[in-house]
Order: sequence, then C-alpha cells, then structure tokens
Amino acid sequence: MATNANAAYGLYSQDVALTDIVSNLNYAGFENEDICMMLSPEHPIASAVRDASLFNEERETSEVTTSLIGWLSKFGAVLIPKVGFFIRSQAFFHALMVSREAPALCGKSRTLISLGFSEREAKRFEDELEKHGVLVYVSCAESAKSLWAREVLRHAGAWEASTLQDNVDVITASA
Repeated sequence: MATNANAAYGLYSQDVALTDIVSNLNYAGFENEDICMMLSPEHPIASAVRDASLFNEERETSEVTTSLIGWLSKFGAVLIPKVGFFIRSQAFFHALMVSREAPALCGKSRTLISLGFSEREAKRFEDELEKHGVLVYVSCAESAKSLWAREVLRHAGAWEASTLQDNVDVITASA
C-alpha cells in the first residue's frame, strides 16, 4: 500500500460526525474496508476506547462502548495514537506493519509514510492530527476513484482534502 498513489484523504476537526462521513463514502460506492481513520488521542472516540472495560458495572455505558468498538472494527483500519488500533484489511495490515522488528507506530509519521505520504507531508499531518483530530484515508483501485473520494470528503466538510497523486505532483513541482 505504501506505493499506492490511488488514495484520497480528508482532515477534519474533532467535532465532526464520523458516521456522516462514512455514510457519504458508502453512498458514493466506497467500502468500509477501504477506509482508514486516524484519530487524535484527545478525540471523544479515543476516550471511549481508552476507558472501555469488559467489567464496567454501568450496563448502558458498556453497551454503547461495545457498539462503538464494533463499528470501528468494520473499517480497513482505525488508528488512535497512544490508545490502540483496529485493522481489518489485509492491505492496511501489511502497510502498517512495516517490518516485524519495527512496526509502524500507531499514528506517528512512519504510519503515514507507510500509507504513501511523503516524509514531509507525514510530519505535517502528524502535527495537524494533534490539533484537528481526524484524518480519513480512502484507498482506491484507480485514480479516477481517488478523485471521486476527494470530492466526497470535501463535500463532507474536510478542511483539507486531496489525493496522494496531488501530493506527488506538488512534491515533483517543488523539487
């Protein structure tokens, strides 16, 4: 996956309704398995996952948390630095486990590099995730689909949306 330039991404604030973004992507023809989300450790979902416990005495809270974790497990990958990760897709698994000796650190720039971002962009996004909260990444089979995914992400309120191909063009032009 690291060499796959056919992907789109969008950056969102922490207060975005992720269910709406996913619904828009699904309606546009993208499968959950093609979606990777990276959430800030300060994101409300991160708190819920961090506080999850099978032994929680509050049944209602436990049911909500179980439902949330079930929902997160449906995606290709969900990464929450300092909290944990869910990986369903083999493609994301191989990209995020860079090597046996040095797996990509959940949410760090190495993780983003393994998804196909340049080192410079990966470091910038690492900083942005701390401030803004959510990066939604959509892996696509072809470049036309990545352009469509970019537009869906923009329509869903991303404050920055682009494709990896756009980043390659920018890096090539500035080199």
